[in-house]
Amino acid sequence: QDRMLDSLLHTQQAIHAFRSATVADLAEIARQLVQIQELTGQSQQRLSELRSDLEARIQASLLGGPPVAGGAVNDTSAAPLLPMPSANQMYQAAIMQFRRGSLGTARFGFQDFLRAWPADVQVPDALYHIGETWATENPDSAIAYHSQVVDRFRTSPRAPTSLYKIGQAAEARNDPRAARAAYERLIREYPRAADVPLAQDRLNALRP
Repeated sequence: QDRMLDSLLHTQQAIHAFRSATVADLAEIARQLVQIQELTGQSQQRLSELRSDLEARIQASLLGGPPVAGGAVNDTSAAPLLPMPSANQMYQAAIMQFRRGSLGTARFGFQDFLRAWPADVQVPDALYHIGETWATENPDSAIAYHSQVVDRFRTSPRAPTSLYKIGQAAEARNDPRAARAAYERLIREYPRAADVPLAQDRLNALRP
C-alpha cells in the first residue's frame, strides 16, 4: 500500500508539473500571436498612410495647391507633409505583406506603387507579384499580369518565371494547349533559365 501511495503521489506531481509547463507554453504562444497581430496591423496601417499621402499629392497636383493630411488642399502656409515615400519604400511595404500572406493588401500596395512609379526598375517585380496574388484565386488575372512582364520586360529576370507561371495558370483553368505554348516559349526563348527543367517536366506530363 505504501508503494502504491508513493506511486500515486509521484504521478500527481508529474501531472501537476506537466500542467504548469503546458500553461506556460500556451501563455507564450498567446504572447507571440499578439505580437504578430500588432506587427501585421502596423504594416497595414503603413500601407494605408502611404496610399493616403500619395492620393493627397495627386489631388494637389490636379488642383494646383499643396496637400495636407487627409487629402485636403490648403494654401501655401499649410505645414508641409512628410516627404513622399520613395519607390523602394512603397515596394518593400507591399512585399512585406505578400510574404506574410496578406495577398489582398499586398496587391493594393503593388498597384499603388505602379501608379506612383510607372517607370521604376522594380515595375516588372511588382507586376510579377500581383500575378502571384491572383494565382489560386483567379488564373485569368494571374495570366494577364504575368503576360505584361513577358511582353513589356522581355529581358527582365522575371520574364522566364512569368512564362512558367502562365503555363501553370493555363493548366489550372484546364487549357493544356495554352500551357504547352507557354512552356515551349520559355524553353525556346530562355534556354538557360532556371525554370526550363520545370517547364520540360510539365511538357512531358502534358503530352498525350
